[in-house]
Amino acid sequence: MNSVKFLSYSLFVVLTISIATLNYAAESELTIPRIDGEPALSDFEGMQPITPLARSMAKVEDFIQREPYDGEMPTQSTEAYIGYNQENVHVIFLSFDTNPELIRSNLAPRESIFEDDRISVMFDTFNDQRSSFSFASNPNGIQLDARWTEGSGRRSGFDRTFDAVWFSEGAINEQGYIVAITIPLRSLRFDESEEQIWRVQFRRDIPRYGESVYWPEYSINIDGRLNQAATLTGIRDVSPGNNSQIIPFFFARELDALNRNASGGPKFDTSSEQEIGLDAKFVFNDSWAADLTLNPDFSQIESDEPQVTVNERFEVQFPERRPFFIENADFFSTDSTLVFTRRIVDPEGGIRLTGRSGEYGFGGILINDAAPGLNRGADDPLRGEKANIAIIRGFRDIGDQDRIGFLATERQLGDGYNRVLSFDSRFLLNENWSTQMQLVGTESEPSTEGSETTGYQRNISLNRQGRTYTNHTHFVETTSDFRTELGFQNRWFKPNTSGAHQRSTINFYPRDSLINRWSVMANGAYLEDIQGAKIYSELEPGLSLRFDTAGLDLRWTEYAEVIKAGEFPGLNTTRAYDYDSWQIGFDNNTLERLQFDANYRQGSTLNLVPQIGYLPSVADTTRIDFNVLIRPIEQLSIDNTYFLTELETQGGTKIFSNEIVRSNWNYQFTKELSLRFIAQYDKIEAGPATRLKDDENLNFDVLLRYVINPWSAFYVGYNSNQSNFDIVDMEGERELIVANDLRRDGDQFFVKFSYLFQR
Repeated sequence: MNSVKFLSYSLFVVLTISIATLNYAAESELTIPRIDGEPALSDFEGMQPITPLARSMAKVEDFIQREPYDGEMPTQSTEAYIGYNQENVHVIFLSFDTNPELIRSNLAPRESIFEDDRISVMFDTFNDQRSSFSFASNPNGIQLDARWTEGSGRRSGFDRTFDAVWFSEGAINEQGYIVAITIPLRSLRFDESEEQIWRVQFRRDIPRYGESVYWPEYSINIDGRLNQAATLTGIRDVSPGNNSQIIPFFFARELDALNRNASGGPKFDTSSEQEIGLDAKFVFNDSWAADLTLNPDFSQIESDEPQVTVNERFEVQFPERRPFFIENADFFSTDSTLVFTRRIVDPEGGIRLTGRSGEYGFGGILINDAAPGLNRGADDPLRGEKANIAIIRGFRDIGDQDRIGFLATERQLGDGYNRVLSFDSRFLLNENWSTQMQLVGTESEPSTEGSETTGYQRNISLNRQGRTYTNHTHFVETTSDFRTELGFQNRWFKPNTSGAHQRSTINFYPRDSLINRWSVMANGAYLEDIQGAKIYSELEPGLSLRFDTAGLDLRWTEYAEVIKAGEFPGLNTTRAYDYDSWQIGFDNNTLERLQFDANYRQGSTLNLVPQIGYLPSVADTTRIDFNVLIRPIEQLSIDNTYFLTELETQGGTKIFSNEIVRSNWNYQFTKELSLRFIAQYDKIEAGPATRLKDDENLNFDVLLRYVINPWSAFYVGYNSNQSNFDIVDMEGERELIVANDLRRDGDQFFVKFSYLFQR
């Protein structure tokens, strides 16, 4: 591929489309009144405003479908009432239902309501049409909050790591259900203007119909979400205030675990740990927040979802959950992931500043990380060294949804460093087309031996959103010496690559059919190195069918992959591999108490774990992914996951099989109190055609949680792990060997308490 020609062509298309006549949807407006008092469910008894306070609120009705039938009237009617006072924004939803006995609502942990009926409201408090706060609840008042970011990249959409303090309650009745939401103004960020101009969007989801309805209309035909939200006026003389949040925490644990690197050989060590620390947040000038952490609480209480990592050529990405990095996390997001905060493993302290003023936004992080200097030998010059990290982000909004920005990061360790400077932009070209562009430069010097290197990366994407046709075209070029130690770079962004990936979908909406939508799609990719030699290609046609409460996906994929000399031990010449696979996926949530999704894939793949002394080869593969959620009663959820991956040579010799079985049981006593139990079993069964060894792990995790809000919580937990090992004495030294039976290799008991002091 000639990258210069491709880039020139992409720019030509961008400029051509930008000349097209703009044809945005008509903009809706809503004026919110100031109310006297705090509305409650009792003010709307009988599913109507019965008190003067309730009748003083602004009423929203005439919701319109987006799914499954864009632009159609909803199957059930919805009303929303909104008002504000000096301290809070209040929203009441009246969700009428002709069959209230079919409403889905469970007593569940916070943010676990995706299978339930639910309502939500979204506020773009800067009226910049780029990001917003979202607050959702099921009919029981169980909360879900998130930050929405516009765009078509991997970092756009909902970020559910955002947490805020707000209040909700709900109840089901003979006419449907009612939910009351109270959002403190100090939980929001907005300009310090005398009169506020926001944007607002209301939503209701009815899962038994696969239906989502909105006010104002949110059409699939138009690219963007917040540009279709209603302008919200009427809020005057309010402020979130210069408030502060102080969150001290205490964490203690008793650990008895196998030390594989102990002097004289592996042995069990018992240890105790007690930690006291502090997180603090100071909000000033309405829209600016300074976060401070001292001896930060970066223990991870919640468990990561299982992912298959065996025989993967590229790193698997896990989400960030730690509170210090959550405020305005979208500020640091660019199309190329240059700030992946899970790279910061063990900091001693840090400070973080984020906020915006008018059209400008700014973010900065100063923090250290002790992890790089741990577990190093006595003669290692980096033993005990800490990495010092600085991140600066700035952007300016232009027009309705256009933005330009820069991002700079630096990580210093010993005498080495990694510096990154990026310029990025996003432009909405018309109601369907948008583009994102980014140019990144890096400068690096190793902490030990080595010389300074520089590299660059450029990428441009062209995206179309529409009811009938959607498109994503993305060109990325990255030089060999490009380094981003704080980032996460997948296959398309790796050093020494140049190419493009393309995804297009055509949708059809049949009438008077069980099928709501059927789609044909084509995904394609082509990568070469900077010298122009092909290293990867992919072609994937597919078919998708969507019903009210189910979906069916069929795909076939053809791959061509090149491994260069030196990229694999013993590989002295460049080798090319061709393989393909087909897969079928099905999901169903027809039943309230049982939802599941399954995916089956078969074909061939690349064996990256051959016997020692052998090279990678094409192998036959089978993979099964299955997840089933069972809710036998309202308070109990049982989430079960099963992964099976099998590889064998094309001659029929077994390479390996990998099984992951996980069962997550959660019993919710009240909205605040729950008991969770997770059992996970991982097994690798190695055949004669792999260097892998048999490996088994069985983990049990018990957690009692009392959560008042995201920052005021008490946890008591126990974790135990078993694996297939044994310790034997060999000539006076202990050695670890693979065994057939499982044996305990560690357990821990821990207590964690944190509390939010806010004023």
